[in-house]
Amino acid sequence: MFATTMDLRLTPADDTDLARLVRATSTPAGIARRARCIQLLGAGHTYEAVRTTLAVTDRYIARWKRRFVEGGVLALVDAPRAGRQDHRISPRLEAKILHLTQHEPPPAPLTHWTSRRLAARVGTSNSTVLRVWQRAGLRPHRLERYVTSPDPDFETKAADVIGLYLNPPAHAVVFSVDEKTAIQALDRLDPVLPLSPGRAERHGFEYYRHGTLSLYAALEVGTGRVDGMPAARHTSAEFQRFLDRLVDRYPRRQEIHVILDNLSAHKTKAVTAWLAAHPNVHFHFTPTYSSWLNQVELWFAKIERDVIARGIFTSTADLARKLRRYITLHNKTCQPIAWTYDNPKHRVRAIKN
Repeated sequence: MFATTMDLRLTPADDTDLARLVRATSTPAGIARRARCIQLLGAGHTYEAVRTTLAVTDRYIARWKRRFVEGGVLALVDAPRAGRQDHRISPRLEAKILHLTQHEPPPAPLTHWTSRRLAARVGTSNSTVLRVWQRAGLRPHRLERYVTSPDPDFETKAADVIGLYLNPPAHAVVFSVDEKTAIQALDRLDPVLPLSPGRAERHGFEYYRHGTLSLYAALEVGTGRVDGMPAARHTSAEFQRFLDRLVDRYPRRQEIHVILDNLSAHKTKAVTAWLAAHPNVHFHFTPTYSSWLNQVELWFAKIERDVIARGIFTSTADLARKLRRYITLHNKTCQPIAWTYDNPKHRVRAIKN
């Protein structure tokens, strides 16, 4: 017969570790149930309450209570089971696999090693190569692209932009501005097959292209609100028209800071003259090839996912109308972007010979 109450005291560290186990999507269901059992007992619930909540037995509760008391949170995981163990990989073989993977490409014209190709080269099994790669965190089948900024003033410009995000000037408005160009108004020629159990929504391969639009957008950093203007072209004149629209909503003496990239249309003589006529507006250019510093790019990624990528547009007018509707919808629930730049060492630099 088991006791019906549990006087188990949990330390703050135990509470944190148990909560992490329960919340983590990678935690197996069985281990999460054990952690929840200990949480309930630590909160003063009776065996009967725990049994009802988790659909377990008194023996189950007592067993995991005992293991927790003896070994803490780590004791809730399964002990290693007896049976056939993986063959150990010799250090020499592992070093050879790692060296070939990272320093010696396969014979031309092959571009990278596969596990089977490398296994044949070193005379081992495919699974052995995969285990070595997994332990070392190597994924030769993956390819990521990067771009380096050749801007000699990268740090100064980046600090200026990030400072506007984290510590904007008092009583000033900060905008992140850019244009999304060549948005295609694509109309599908075949009917869309709707989503159904076991099958994703499907679009026909054939389409009709009605034309393209550009979208000028200004994201107000302090609120997340977006002001957008579809345009047939992205020229210096259209850019000035968008700026006029943007600043007309504010008093003439309102300080306005605009973060933007180095597109030539942003630096024409006409734009320079416009800036001279609006001394309250200040441009802050991101470093070359550093569009990731411009917050509005995050919003462009959202509108691409939500509207453009799967959208069906019968004309450029229809495309413009749907872009405006999305902006209106976004502004009803907009929030500022939680901007972080926690590790400047992640910046990729070109290696000079």
